Amino acid sequence: MTRRFASTTVGASAESTFARTTGTTTTAAAAAGAVTVTKPVVAYWLYFNAGLVFAIVVVGGLTRLTESGLSITEWNVISGMKPPRSEADWVEEFEKYKQYPEYKLLNRHMTLDEFKNIFYWEWSHRMIGRFIGMTFILPGLFFAKRGYMTRRVAKQTFGITALLGFQGFMGWYMVKSGLSEALLQEPGAVPRVSQYRLTAHLATAFTIYAASIFVAADILRQHKLATGTYPKEVAAMLNNPALNRFRRFAHVMGAMIFFTAMTGGLVAGLDAGLIYNEFPYMGDGFVPPKDELWSDEYKKPSDVGKWRNLLENPTTVQFDHRTMAETTATLSTALWLYSRRLPLPKNVRIAMNTMMGAVVVQVTLGISTLIYMVPIQLAAAHQAGALALLTSNFWLIHALRRVPL
Repeated sequence: MTRRFASTTVGASAESTFARTTGTTTTAAAAAGAVTVTKPVVAYWLYFNAGLVFAIVVVGGLTRLTESGLSITEWNVISGMKPPRSEADWVEEFEKYKQYPEYKLLNRHMTLDEFKNIFYWEWSHRMIGRFIGMTFILPGLFFAKRGYMTRRVAKQTFGITALLGFQGFMGWYMVKSGLSEALLQEPGAVPRVSQYRLTAHLATAFTIYAASIFVAADILRQHKLATGTYPKEVAAMLNNPALNRFRRFAHVMGAMIFFTAMTGGLVAGLDAGLIYNEFPYMGDGFVPPKDELWSDEYKKPSDVGKWRNLLENPTTVQFDHRTMAETTATLSTALWLYSRRLPLPKNVRIAMNTMMGAVVVQVTLGISTLIYMVPIQLAAAHQAGALALLTSNFWLIHALRRVPL
């Protein structure tokens, strides 16, 4: 995110301000045996793992879209790594699946070959999760033991690893909600995972991804500062007070993009994209009928008001997602126009333009997914687009950070 631009060079005869600032501290810390600068290889490792998290989010979306997530009814960390081998093993696994609501209510005519297809989607999703866990834990222990990380970075990577463990728990907690026998007792119930748990699972994945990206980017920046290779001209531009407001707006946009994606998680959890498949209208107008948005059907006796519609009514959830997406796209465009008036470093300018381009692509994917009634390819691309858009915002936020002089 803060790569040095080809047009910027630091002359060999000019002493780096950053080197002078950090030199005394670095020497003293080195004498005490402390690691003062994290090696860049740790950043590349974190970027690699962020790429794996991006991949598993896409695969998780495909698992949801192919209705494969409830095909494996047990959580066995070690023995679950091996898929069924013999025909007898497959029949045994299929019989387990038949005991749960999804088969009883939706898939009574499913064949063994059809079951194998959805099984492999969920198995692949879980295996990628296990692989990510290993690629975090084993290299992380190696880097820590060899002294490649500062104490701060070691704590940060430990925190990310702990989040990964929590993510695994959330995955199984989510699946359990779709296996509940209570679904068989509810009239008209659809056997699917809780939209709350699905959205929490997605939010945790996004948090892991964000943490990996920001820690990696900060490692590379700190290494450049310590070695005196960070361009002084760029630092001077970033420390310009004229960028303070723009910097705050970039953070606001990050929050908007994140929460828009989370409303998308609710849409996915409720299959809310399968209704009102037109744009920009929802039925006869831009807003659905009030009695449909605020239906008494979703109110429970203990509730005060009809707030539950916001989280459980497919019509309201889709309307919320549309509104959030439209607001985010509008504010992103305004931020891009505002950026044209500011003296931005080249890296920041590219990040802003990339983010604007990602907004256009994401809006196009979202509308297309809706009007074509959520085809798997478009829906998966739309979910990947949300993370790509968020990534461009991360780039912008980090590229705008002030540089200590």
